[in-house]
Amino acid sequence: MKLVLERISPDSGSSFRLLLTPNLNHIFYWHFHPEIELAYVEAPKGIRHIGEHISTYEESDLVLIGSNIPHLNFDYGVKETVETVVVQVQEDFIHAAWQQIPELEAIVALFERAKTGIAFYGETKKKVGLRLKSLQQLDKFSQYLELMQLFQIMAISTEFTLLFVRPITNQQLLKQQSRMHQIYHFVETHFKDRINIDQVAQLVHLSVPAFCRYFKKTTQLTYTDFVNQYRVTVAKKMLLQNKSIAEAGFEAGFENLSYFTRTFKKVTGQTPSQYKTSTANP
Repeated sequence: MKLVLERISPDSGSSFRLLLTPNLNHIFYWHFHPEIELAYVEAPKGIRHIGEHISTYEESDLVLIGSNIPHLNFDYGVKETVETVVVQVQEDFIHAAWQQIPELEAIVALFERAKTGIAFYGETKKKVGLRLKSLQQLDKFSQYLELMQLFQIMAISTEFTLLFVRPITNQQLLKQQSRMHQIYHFVETHFKDRINIDQVAQLVHLSVPAFCRYFKKTTQLTYTDFVNQYRVTVAKKMLLQNKSIAEAGFEAGFENLSYFTRTFKKVTGQTPSQYKTSTANP
């Protein structure tokens, strides 16, 4: 999976960008950007993959990610529509002058901690998440004031976990990506092939048992389930392009129609036929 540098511009008349429910759950979007990101997501369960940190979240997640830290979209692989609020502020949002203002001391310290990633939990996550969901209803000036108040809440909170991840540097971009990135790329380029755990385990220099333990621990999925989820994503795109069910299954790497149908329903809750009907233009 290629690491993408995302180009971001602030919203018109604002010093930051507000992004609501981008609906990226059907793609791997492994990316980074100079902007500092505050992300809140509501989903039954999802993968939190930020830098070298990989874990799962349940019901919701609230993270503050420093500049140039690579991360996967938080809705990836979630079946339902995921309610997401993302705020991206410029790298110099906390400028040097702020360090001389006593009232902003806690926020300055918060942004310093965010350089290696922070995840929030408990009442802090609930309170900040609820108010983030209402941010779009405010005018630009009120949005700015509300955002500063939310940063202050997080700054003085003790309900957080440091992720200890590293930002991307030019030197790192020239090096081989981490183990999980290699696996993502392998799946992306070999999803049509017969699933071969020996081959991918060898790629990341692990024995098959060690690879299976590692992969299940980091993604909460077996490798086969992970590949099948990717295949179903491809099949969904084919169906949206008005391909037949058989064509979509074949293009996605499924060797027989019955297995494709069972797997598609397991992943999406619908058969391919039901999905095609539900997404058809009226």
